[in-house]
Amino acid sequence: MKLYIKQRVFSIGDKYDVCDEWGNPVYHVESEVFTFLDKIHIYDMQGRELFFIKRKMSFFGAIYEIYNGDILCADIRQRVRFLRSQLDINSQYGQFEIDGDFFAHNFTVYNGNQLAGTVAKAYLSWGDSYELDISSYSDPAFFTTLVIAIDNCLHNENNN
Repeated sequence: MKLYIKQRVFSIGDKYDVCDEWGNPVYHVESEVFTFLDKIHIYDMQGRELFFIKRKMSFFGAIYEIYNGDILCADIRQRVRFLRSQLDINSQYGQFEIDGDFFAHNFTVYNGNQLAGTVAKAYLSWGDSYELDISSYSDPAFFTTLVIAIDNCLHNENNN
């Protein structure tokens, strides 16, 4: 399954539209504007919250948590080693690993030794745009949420 994440450029707070390969909206993503720590909500097209991402206070690398309601589904911890960043992703869905250049937004995500999906950034677009190719066994909403959390963990920490 292919999904496309497109950041809205002129909006207050982070807002993303997630569409299928035919351009039909699938999810809507929106951050809270006036919060101390980042909080991003992922909604289906009926307005029901599927997941939310919450940034935790940390002095040594970023920590982001993914929730489904009150249930902690995953956490992403950034570790800096030898001037290089590494992510540890633990979740109730398994242990995730990233292969590729996640700083350039082109990477593959594995759940154990199974392919969960791939992420590729579209460079000639207005705002950030990503193509997600999600494996058939992965939950598309969770995978989309995971990619948004990874992006925030790696690229928004210097802005906060």
